[in-house]
Amino acid sequence: MHLKAYICCFIASVSIAAGRSNANEVTLPYKGLTLNANLELAAGKTAADGVILITHAGLATRSMELYVYLQNLFKEKGYSTLAINLSQGLSNRHGMYDCKVMHRHLYANAAEEIGAWVGWLKNHDAKHVVLLGHSRGGAETALYAAERDNPLVKAVVLLAPDTRETNDAAAYQQHYKKPLAPVLNKAQKLVKEGKGSTVLKHTDFLYCPDTSVTADTFVSYYGPDPRLDTAYLIPKIRKPTLIVIAGSDEIVVNDKKFVPLADDNHVQIKVIDGAGHFFRDLYADDAVDAISAFLKDVGF
Repeated sequence: MHLKAYICCFIASVSIAAGRSNANEVTLPYKGLTLNANLELAAGKTAADGVILITHAGLATRSMELYVYLQNLFKEKGYSTLAINLSQGLSNRHGMYDCKVMHRHLYANAAEEIGAWVGWLKNHDAKHVVLLGHSRGGAETALYAAERDNPLVKAVVLLAPDTRETNDAAAYQQHYKKPLAPVLNKAQKLVKEGKGSTVLKHTDFLYCPDTSVTADTFVSYYGPDPRLDTAYLIPKIRKPTLIVIAGSDEIVVNDKKFVPLADDNHVQIKVIDGAGHFFRDLYADDAVDAISAFLKDVGF
């Protein structure tokens, strides 16, 4: 998908929910930052009854239309949810990440913050947690689940999860009409020399053209790390896992990568025919129905 269309999808999804109240916002001190999330408890339920932890896509925000709608749908079905905002290195971040702001976050930071919120839920008496991540949030959720087998986590749901192909050299060339190798090689050289904090100015990064990004940040997202590919991580996740694929995904094309991993037991696949990457219209309802069926199967 071309970069301009990719950005427009994010902006359109955010604008509808921009006025959402923060009445249910909770915060968490974390490594000198403040993290925030939206907690929606189902009627008659407390955290002890279980919570679905929702992680948003990439540089987006929990206030996007999809995540607001998901929280409402789950609440109607009796599930409590915690939709988190990844900090991306910024304290108490709200709204989309501003591309004019320096990028000083690492890919793996997201998994660490997911872990911090799982700890927060444990401290608030949650007895079991389901992890749900969308797009790159799905990839980062998979990273956390693969590397940290937390007993509190009972299941994992990956909604249109990101794959390496959306962020590799070919995608970079398509988006920016220039090769990835020169800037990646420069960034890797700086990191190897212990200069990872060096700022690369006027650099195209993720969906932020002509931005500023540190060398170690650039390498963490574009370097040759197999953990950047969700399909690589799936076999390492010990918990029951559901992968929900958008049948008409215009951003991530992943059905061919994930279908071979399904075993109808530990890893299940559900394709929502006709759904786009952001599950607009009633496709989110279809996704939640599939997720609810899966959660009942695993005893959540």
